[in-house]
Amino acid sequence: MTNTALDALTHAQRERLAFIDFNLQYFGQVARADLIQRFQTGLAACTRDLASYKELAPQNLVLSHTTKSYHRLDSFKPLFEHNAESILSALCRGFGDGLSSNIQPSSYCQDATRLIHPNSQVIATLMRAITSKLAIECQYTSLTSGTTSKLLVPHSIVNNGTRWHVRAFDRTKQQFRDFVTTRIECPKILQPLTKPEESADKDTQWHTIYDIILTPHPKLKYPKAIELDYAMENGQLKLEVRAALLGYLLRQWNVDCTAEASLDNNEYQLWLQNKQSVCGAENLSIAPGYKLKGTN
Repeated sequence: MTNTALDALTHAQRERLAFIDFNLQYFGQVARADLIQRFQTGLAACTRDLASYKELAPQNLVLSHTTKSYHRLDSFKPLFEHNAESILSALCRGFGDGLSSNIQPSSYCQDATRLIHPNSQVIATLMRAITSKLAIECQYTSLTSGTTSKLLVPHSIVNNGTRWHVRAFDRTKQQFRDFVTTRIECPKILQPLTKPEESADKDTQWHTIYDIILTPHPKLKYPKAIELDYAMENGQLKLEVRAALLGYLLRQWNVDCTAEASLDNNEYQLWLQNKQSVCGAENLSIAPGYKLKGTN
């Protein structure tokens, strides 16, 4: 299919044809009933979508009169690029937003159990504040201070590997900090515009990028297994990471950050090879084995 033909379609048409393409590629067949269930469209509309797809890619499918569904041909070539990670997520959790889709998750693919689920209204308020460059007033509960009132100027929402947090300027502390979204209650947007020093471009830790090098833990007997896990090249995985997110990444992936690779390699299968290059990141205290200057 040419890019010109794709561009001529409306967004809704592209979405429906991509769904047909996906089902053919990953399930080997698609029926009008699948489209009706997914998009809540009429029978005639589904018939037109399948006809359009067949016109654009006749080598991809054939109608089986026995099953009344279209089946994938050996000559199939996908019309759309389907990201593997997105597909795995979709297979695990089902498709759609939970409101417009009744398709159930596949029993053949299981994702990790998620224990933390952000409040959609909180996220919506944060996003509106971010896009409008406004501050919010909220109640925030921390492990050290309990519940307090906060005036925050958020600029980004980030998944740190286990939960979502918002990066924001804290008007009380007068610094940029991270706040767990599930601990935010009753957020309200404040209309006065933010001050220049509160803007995202003043967040040094956010804009500072570190080049880190991860390798299999030196004490592993068969390091090739780890090299394969992370698609390493020449035994190294090189990443560019924001300073504000570095500690989270190292903790999430159990990276041994000691200079001598002294942590248990059964638990810490990766090692930070260039520890000396990341000393300016402020949240390295949560990285496994990392010792800040001046500490014992």
